[in-house]
Amino acid sequence: MAGMDREFKELLISVTTVIIGFWAIVQLTSGLIWDWNGWKALEPQSYPPCEVNNFFQFACSTAWIGMIETIKIAILATFFGMLLSLPLGLLSSRNLFPSYITYPSRAIVSACRSLPSLIWAIVFVIIVGLGPTAGVLAMSIYTVGYLGKMQYESIEGMNSAPLEAANAMGLSKAEISLWVVIPETANHLIAQMIFMFEYNVRSGTVIGIVGAGGIGYYINLYLKFLEYERVAAYLVIIFLAVLIIDMVSIYLRSFFVDDSEKTKPSWSGVILPPKETIDPPRSSNPQQF
Repeated sequence: MAGMDREFKELLISVTTVIIGFWAIVQLTSGLIWDWNGWKALEPQSYPPCEVNNFFQFACSTAWIGMIETIKIAILATFFGMLLSLPLGLLSSRNLFPSYITYPSRAIVSACRSLPSLIWAIVFVIIVGLGPTAGVLAMSIYTVGYLGKMQYESIEGMNSAPLEAANAMGLSKAEISLWVVIPETANHLIAQMIFMFEYNVRSGTVIGIVGAGGIGYYINLYLKFLEYERVAAYLVIIFLAVLIIDMVSIYLRSFFVDDSEKTKPSWSGVILPPKETIDPPRSSNPQQF
């Protein structure tokens, strides 16, 4: 528990440092040193009128609205993709099912990831129209293909002893999958889901360019108006959001990775050798004088 507390403190310090650094850069480039027009992306929209506190006016800006929509798309796509990919991952595992089941299942998983999420977004924009719905569907399909492959590889790499014991007990494939395989590989499955969410956030910033919602819509809009400074501000905000999400995901993965035997290196250890290598070894049987 103490290790988790330390991880949480490091997360808070890191996120606070990044936010304060970004705020300082915005202030310095908003008239104190240089008046950069790109930060107009953080100004509230004229319509609908912003009714929040003056300190949180940025919550009505296109940058905030677009980034929050991108994160929402990534959350939904990861959730639906996980629900669909887990059954396919189980059916694709050769240590669970025969080849006449695994091959068709793997074909479906491969078909889902054969096209990048941007192409899937174009397809669903044509089918359901512009908006975040197309983005959620497109990224869900790609998540099934990408996450399904990682899942069946993790399942095939698990220890065979629990499977042999379950087969000896006469359990069905459904019971083995539900009560043996998923608990044994839960840490890997959850870590993969967190990684997929990170990927979907990055990918969600792109699919908006084709009209599938998210901050990419505003990037494409201002590119057409040749407002490159505002586009650059959006890119900086995307980098900031992805950086914070990476920090949070590192903290979340610490709950599912057994690193109890690992010790974190210190700054002094980068320059100086460990203490045990400096002190000379002591004899187990010292001479008596």
